[in-house]
Formats: sequence, C-alpha cells, structure tokens
Amino acid sequence: MMETSEIASKLVSWCKQGEFEKPYQELYSPKIVSIENDGKAEGAYVEGFEGIQKKGEWWQENFEVHSTEVSEPLVAHNWFSVRFDMDTTHKPSGQRSKMSEIAVYEVKDGKIVKEQFFYDEE
Repeated sequence: MMETSEIASKLVSWCKQGEFEKPYQELYSPKIVSIENDGKAEGAYVEGFEGIQKKGEWWQENFEVHSTEVSEPLVAHNWFSVRFDMDTTHKPSGQRSKMSEIAVYEVKDGKIVKEQFFYDEE
C-alpha cells in the first residue's frame, strides 16, 4: 500500500506532465468525493468515478487550458495539498483569465478518498 507522500509525489508528477486522467485511474478510491470550494454550487460536489468523469467532461467543454503550473506537495499524515496556477479561456464567453487554487487531498488505505479545491470565484 502506498504512503501519502508517494501518492502525492505521483499525482504532482503526472499533473506536471499534463497527465490529469492517470491519477484517477491509479490513485483514487472508487468512492472518491470531489468538492469545489464549499460544495454548494451546482456540480460542485460529486462522488465516485462517474461524478469525476462528468466533472472532467464539463471542464473540457467549457475551458481551454493554455498552461498549468503545479507546486510540490505539502504532506501532513493522511493529507496533502498542491497549488495549481492555470491560464485558461472560458470557451462560451471567450474570456481569458489566470487563476490559482489550492487542492487538498485526503488519503485512506492507500487511495485518495477526497479532494477539495479552494479558489476565489470571480
């Protein structure tokens, strides 16, 4: 079973290479919970691989990503966090913007069971 630090390093390495799907396949629990900010907006709280997949499809339909920077992970026992800085264009409006978010991950039994993203909504 992988340790939290090993999971964190793999996730960051794959994200830096643009491999955003690979962590879902290898590091995530089938019962994953994914939350955007407080989870109250429509689609901001999803569970399981199906929910993650729909969220990913929505992101790809709505945003063109020009660049992503990924920080090294900060690990504390069964938790780790990563900063993502992204330059994107919102496809429907054509508005280009830069955003920075903190992702916090919880690990249990060698798998990521929860991810939550914190960022300013503009």
